Order: sequence, then structure tokens, then C-alpha cells
Amino acid sequence: MAIDPPFDDSQTESALRRVRSGETAAFETVVRGYERPLRAWLAAHAPPGVDVDEIAQRSFLAAFTRLDEYQPGTEFAAWLFTIARFQLRTETTRLRRIADYHARYGPDLLQRELDRRSDETPEMWTMRLESLQMCLDSLGDSLRRFVTWRYDEEIPLEEMAARCDRSVPAVKKQLWKVRQKLQSCIETRMATAKGGSS
Repeated sequence: MAIDPPFDDSQTESALRRVRSGETAAFETVVRGYERPLRAWLAAHAPPGVDVDEIAQRSFLAAFTRLDEYQPGTEFAAWLFTIARFQLRTETTRLRRIADYHARYGPDLLQRELDRRSDETPEMWTMRLESLQMCLDSLGDSLRRFVTWRYDEEIPLEEMAARCDRSVPAVKKQLWKVRQKLQSCIETRMATAKGGSS
């Protein structure tokens, strides 16, 4: 592995000695010196989906906490990059497991949802749409305008933010709250209607 040393080995060893003697702030010198080559190496070797900055941070943290395992004078860069390789392998394994989980259980969950929806009768869908309309009417003008802008007029979030003098994240949060409110309202009305018909 070709590494351009940020400073000579004696400077690295000097900083590490200071860390070992209790001057923990000296490790910042080591981080600053090796940060760029370590991130570059990770960026070249990490598969898509891996957060290189996160792995670099974990690698430096592991090096700091395990510094007593490092043998002075045995090339700190090689030791650090070995830690980074292990961290990268661990993260890659974790992401692969998540992907396997979704690959195995995703289709099953989708099929269950499709089955559930196909079991609903046209009358239930009509009832759901009527409930949605009543819930929309109950929102009030100040909240209903967000629904109208977003779903009837298909206005971009940025323009919505400008219209109501809010930030885009604030508009997103408002839309999320409105959807939650509508969902809760529809479920309550559907449950009441089913209870009345049974």
C-alpha cells in the first residue's frame, strides 16, 4: 500500500509518545497528518453505500483506544491502515447483511400488503375516499392549503416555503404532520363505520 507520509516517522512517534504520556490532545496532530491519505485510501476501496468519513473516524478512534497495542518504531501508518481495513470490512459485512435481509423479507412483506389491499372490497375503498374527503374538510384552511399546493397544484417544496415564509425542512415537517393527521382521522372514521355496520 503506497502512503505518502504526512510528516516523517520521528514526528509521528514523537506525537504518539506525548499521547501515551497523557497529552491526549497530541493525537490531533496524528489525525491531521493521516486524515487525507486515509480518506483517499478508503474512498478508493469502499464499495457504494459506505460512508468513508464515518469509517475514517472509527479508524482513528480505534487507533486511539488501542494505542497501547502499537509497537513504537514499527510504522504507524501501516498499523493505522490495517485498522481502517478491518473497519471497512466490518461495515461492508454489515451492509451486506442488511441487503440480504431486505432481499429475503422484502418480497414477502410486499405480498402481504398486496393481499391485504386486494381483500378490501370496492365499498371499503369508497368509504375510505369519503372519509378522506371529510378529513380534508376538517383540516381548516391553514393546513389544507399545504395539501392543495403539494398534491393538487404539484408545487415544489421550495416555492411552498417561499409562499408561507418558512424553510423547506419546516414545510416538509408540516406536510408530514398533515399526512399523519389525515391517516389518524381516516382510521378513526373507518373503525367507527365498521363498528356501526357490525
